[in-house]
Amino acid sequence: MKIHEYQAKELLAKFGVPTPKGKVATTVDEAVKIAQDLMCWPLVVKAQVHAGGRGKAGGVKVVKDMEALKAAAEFILNLTIKGIKVRKVLVEPGVDIKKEIYLGVILDRATQRPVVMACAEGGVEIEELAVTNPDAILKLGLPPTYGFRPHHTREIASFLGIPATALKSFNAICNGLIQSFYAVDASLAEINPLAILGNGEALACDAKFNFDENALYKHPDVEALRDDGEEEPLEVVAREKKLNYVKLEGQIGCIVNGAGLAMGTMDIVKHFGGEPANFLDIGGGAKAEQVADALQLITSDKAVNTIFFNIFGGIVRCDLVAQGILDALQKLPDFNVPIVIRLSGTNEEKARAMLQGTALTIAATMAEGAQKAVAISKR
Repeated sequence: MKIHEYQAKELLAKFGVPTPKGKVATTVDEAVKIAQDLMCWPLVVKAQVHAGGRGKAGGVKVVKDMEALKAAAEFILNLTIKGIKVRKVLVEPGVDIKKEIYLGVILDRATQRPVVMACAEGGVEIEELAVTNPDAILKLGLPPTYGFRPHHTREIASFLGIPATALKSFNAICNGLIQSFYAVDASLAEINPLAILGNGEALACDAKFNFDENALYKHPDVEALRDDGEEEPLEVVAREKKLNYVKLEGQIGCIVNGAGLAMGTMDIVKHFGGEPANFLDIGGGAKAEQVADALQLITSDKAVNTIFFNIFGGIVRCDLVAQGILDALQKLPDFNVPIVIRLSGTNEEKARAMLQGTALTIAATMAEGAQKAVAISKR
């Protein structure tokens, strides 16, 4: 789960991180009211979308008077950035930036610990810099036994060349970022840029958080920050139906039980020259209702021209999956997407008998099913 920049800054502020004092507007009139309340120039108007590259897309404007602010707010609120319509703008005071820094924390699954990353080249895509100039990035793994300590701050400050005037505020930013990361079960927390200002202080000028969705049940306040309007509509529906779904760019809709089998199914579809349209795991104990929901969800994606069911009946019974398919087809009288199905495991003979006389293409193995689905999708 992601949140907007303004929400990330509000979260950081709760942990003592200094940030610009801005507010969010959804209309030009609201932006004008915020500017009148702030009573300072220049101001920065920033698009609030769950997408990078806002500046390159024209989603960040520095303005020096009210007319420029109105024009900037109107322009940005009519932008679409990477397919996402801008519905909110953040209006905040401009600051005198002398140096930009990147500071972030990410959950590194390879080392099984949080890793602090710092770079003296802020305001850039850290992923690109990691490839072009990896030595410019400090990576500091946090020991699980005692976590973040003052000597870590000193090591980071020394690597970045933080001036003495900024050490106090930089220390507050480092500690607040780490504390917030742990407190909300984040998978990523970053400040980019962390600015060293003309007055010698450090300030978090932009912020980003990603959260571990498996831990959201512990954080209803974080869950409340979710903006469904920024997410893929089909993924929102899937979450409501309690289905594990991620939309991809292909044509073969995959419905599978078990995350590992789902990954393997996508791999074998690619292996035989096809493109999966999604990751969809209906779970090891899926019931007929969930299968029907999954089929309806898949067919909502207009790019899908073939569906591949790959079911291993360990916990879930194959006949329940078959019943789910039949139930879904009854609810969709105009359904005309070809279905390839491989059923293996508990009650597979009963399931195949239930599906006799339908238009489904039956496959005995996973490889056979993938090959048939790919061939059908390319007709």
